Amino acid sequence: MHIVFLVEELSAESALLNLVPKILGTSASFEIHPYQCKDDLLLKLPRILRGYAKWLPDNWRIVVLVDEDRSECDALKERMEQAADDARLITRTMAGSLNSHARFQVLNRIAIEELEAWFFGDVLALNQAYPKVPKTLGGRSRYQDPDSITGGTWESMERELKKAGYFRGGLRKIEAAKTISAFMEPERNKSKSFQVFRDGLQEMVRRGI
Repeated sequence: MHIVFLVEELSAESALLNLVPKILGTSASFEIHPYQCKDDLLLKLPRILRGYAKWLPDNWRIVVLVDEDRSECDALKERMEQAADDARLITRTMAGSLNSHARFQVLNRIAIEELEAWFFGDVLALNQAYPKVPKTLGGRSRYQDPDSITGGTWESMERELKKAGYFRGGLRKIEAAKTISAFMEPERNKSKSFQVFRDGLQEMVRRGI
């Protein structure tokens, strides 16, 4: 199987380059296409999917990943699903409503509320990447549920890293994503949205066999 990832920014690409092989092993090859921002990807998504639909090989799949960014999650997911439906591509949601074993071509996933929540979901990896960050960080009430961090997850990440002596000039998101994801272990991640992403990828491969 070959998987095409469509993501909203370069930091997501940097993270997935490390994470996808850990999630899927050698069961699939993949490529990643980052866009300028979330709005850029969503605006172009209908056209992109229509283009793929014209020639998509039987063993190719598409994964669309965007941040929630405090937007209405259901409406965002519906927009992504509609783009695939208009292109006559079958999504995980569509396939699941028909048959729990049916193959699907598109997996739409949302990082809640931002990609940095996935990094907070693996505090041990965060500590390994930046040793001055305490291993006990995940035990604080604020960070026990990474998807419910208030005030923005990337802002929280920047604040904690600065407090530990890193990125005093401001968080460099691509660098941080690459460094932290190198130490992440998918099976121990506490972020629910990461778990849904991980499980969806694994299911995509299982159903495609």
